[in-house]
Amino acid sequence: MVTLKEIAQMCGVTTSTVSNVLNNKPKVGEATRKKVLEAVEKTGYQPNYFAQVIRKTKTNVIGIVTEDLNEFSTIPLVEAIMAYCEDNGYRTILENMRFYDKWGDTWYTDREKQESVLKPALASLLSIKVDGVIYVAGHCRYIGCFPENFPVPGIVTYGFSELPQFPSIVLDDEKGGYEMTKYLISVGQREIALIAGRENNIHTQKRLVGYQKALFEAGILYNPNMVRFGDWKRESGFRETAKLVEAGATCIFCMNDKMAGGAYDWAYDNGLKVGEDISIVGYDNVEIAKYICPKLTTMDMHLKEVGKRAVERLIKELNGESSELSSVERIQPELVIRKSVKC
Repeated sequence: MVTLKEIAQMCGVTTSTVSNVLNNKPKVGEATRKKVLEAVEKTGYQPNYFAQVIRKTKTNVIGIVTEDLNEFSTIPLVEAIMAYCEDNGYRTILENMRFYDKWGDTWYTDREKQESVLKPALASLLSIKVDGVIYVAGHCRYIGCFPENFPVPGIVTYGFSELPQFPSIVLDDEKGGYEMTKYLISVGQREIALIAGRENNIHTQKRLVGYQKALFEAGILYNPNMVRFGDWKRESGFRETAKLVEAGATCIFCMNDKMAGGAYDWAYDNGLKVGEDISIVGYDNVEIAKYICPKLTTMDMHLKEVGKRAVERLIKELNGESSELSSVERIQPELVIRKSVKC
């Protein structure tokens, strides 16, 4: 690779003159500027960005730490963060810890496993002097990802920070559960069953509260026999649908679209038409929701908005803009009505 010094030698100028041209500083004659830019274009010279930033107090680099890029929620979050940074003059460095890929579902409560990957990831980002770090959780829970003395600003997305000085940008799961159940009641559904996620999961707990609140407001007695706990996977949607239909359910609210796909499978195998003989709704608005037949009514979580809001807030803090916002911000979901509910 061509160096700054070599460009200077080619043009017969000092390295500081080349640097001034590349940084668009005014103290360079037009003829010299033209000669340097022609040399840069001819050689394809690229500045050593990291060598530059380590000499600056503010680097305009934001670190992103993900628990696992394979999680469906992570990619739109990261894309939104990167897009906003690109539009606002920031670069990003990504550290993907690959928790699920390494340990499946066994790492959630194993702090030693988490720290063995998290500490080197944070150290790596600090070594290149990032201005701040955004932590992207794979699922919602309380997370101690930043030490109390962490030297740069940090934000937690898709999870709750254990320390209030590091803000959290999360989904309003209670609102989502409430709005979906309220919609089902508004179109005449009364026997509304629920296939929840894992019982100890925050998404599950909050959406369940929203479901119960909507039933209460409508004067519908909450029936615990109409609630079954799955594991977010399609097979559990299939399994629990059979039990809920036997219990008298005519409408099934699945807490994610994968389990709704399993409910569709059960309906098809048993000769029931979704949207006519049985109503099924999901949650997430992933690609499958638009392509299964009939198209699935679901809840869009606006994951990109979560990512955008996180980086907006981080950059404001980096720029010294004071904020009176809560340490926890909740992004509102949006009901997406399609054809899977009998009205």
